[in-house]
Amino acid sequence: MNLKLKVCGLTKPDQILELIALEIDFLGFIFYKRSPRYALNTLTLDQISTFDHQGKVGVFVNEKINDIVEIAETAGLSLVQLHGDETDGFISELKKELDPEIKLIKVFRIGNKPENVKSKIQNLQSKVDYFLFDTDSSSFGGTGLSFDWNLLNDTEFTKPYFLSGGISEESLANISGLKKLPFALDINSKFETEPGNKDLPKIKKFRKTLNEL
Repeated sequence: MNLKLKVCGLTKPDQILELIALEIDFLGFIFYKRSPRYALNTLTLDQISTFDHQGKVGVFVNEKINDIVEIAETAGLSLVQLHGDETDGFISELKKELDPEIKLIKVFRIGNKPENVKSKIQNLQSKVDYFLFDTDSSSFGGTGLSFDWNLLNDTEFTKPYFLSGGISEESLANISGLKKLPFALDINSKFETEPGNKDLPKIKKFRKTLNEL
């Protein structure tokens, strides 16, 4: 399937370096202060900038445009992931301020009203580089729970997308049932011993399994 892999919620320098050595495609740093995986509790922006990797993703939730731009530039981010309730207008304004080399990911949190998501997807097709589909929650992710992937088969869109929400080795078999395969899988809480502390042997095993699909 040639799926790429994103490991999100990174907080520990030694683990980040190991993931870089493993050639993980995307490294996710959460800049949402209420998250138990808030990157700046243990890392600095300058420190993040020193990690030599072309897939550093900053995750933001309803953050101010100026703060997103400053963090992205200081930390040397390659992608900005908008995980909150950002509007079309907000995204347009952000694109004007952000370095054009930085790609945009817009997250759609799938909950009890999938029809709302479908209309939003159509509005944003031309404004961002990637979509990301995750399970809806008041904590904005990291639930370890999956949503009904059949929704993606009933939704028309052309953007490459990241698939998130309770991804595990057991769920890989269900990916083949998707009409449009993900561009990448986004893993987090299922591959931790505690929030922000990654289970590296489990990630290595998952990566190996993914490469064999």
